[in-house]
Amino acid sequence: MSTSENNVARSYAIIGFGKIGKALAKAFARKGIEVSVATTRDPERFAADAAAIGSTIIPTTLTEAVKADIIFLAVRFDAHPDVAKALPTWQGKTIVDVTNAYGVPPEQLGGQPSARVVAQAFTGGKLVKGFNHLGAAILEQDPAVHGGRRVVFLASDDDDAAAEVGALAENLGFAPVQLGGLSEGGLLVQARGKSWGKLIFKDLVKFD
Repeated sequence: MSTSENNVARSYAIIGFGKIGKALAKAFARKGIEVSVATTRDPERFAADAAAIGSTIIPTTLTEAVKADIIFLAVRFDAHPDVAKALPTWQGKTIVDVTNAYGVPPEQLGGQPSARVVAQAFTGGKLVKGFNHLGAAILEQDPAVHGGRRVVFLASDDDDAAAEVGALAENLGFAPVQLGGLSEGGLLVQARGKSWGKLIFKDLVKFD
C-alpha cells in the first residue's frame, strides 16, 4: 500500500486550538477531511469555534484526540511536556511539531534543535517538524496561489514519517518540501533564543 493510499485510513488530531490550531483546522475543513481538535479545556468550551470552521472539525478531549494516528502539536513550546504525559508511549504515532521555541534559551534546549527536545518527550513516537514556518494569517489561507501551491517545509529523522506527512500536506493542497533531518534542515525552521531560522516566515509558492 502506498503512503498516499495509507493516508486515507489514517486518523488526525490537532492539539491546541489557538490561531495556529484554527488555521490548521481550516486547511482540513477546506478538503472535507475529518480532524479531531483538543485543548486542556472541556470540548464544549470551543465547540462553537470548531463548528464555525466546518462540520469535519470534531471537538474532543485530549484523552480522545491522542488516539489519532497523526497528531499536530499546535501548542506553546513550553506546553509540549504536558501533552506528552497524555500517553505512556507514543509508539505507532506520528507527531507533527508545529511549536516554535522563540525566546527559549539555547542552553535550556541542551544545545539541541527544539524539535529533538520535543521528540524526546514523545517516547516511541515519530516526529516531523512542519507547518510551523508560516504565521497563522498566512497558514489559514487557501494554499492554491496564482496557479501554484503554498510551500510547507518538513524535517524529520524518520523518512517514512516525513513521507507520510508529506502525502497529507499534498492532500491538504500544500507543496511539501523535505529539508532532511532535524539537525540539518530542521534548524532552518526553528527559533534559537531570540533568532529565527532562515526559512521561518518565508512564504513561498511552488509551481509544478
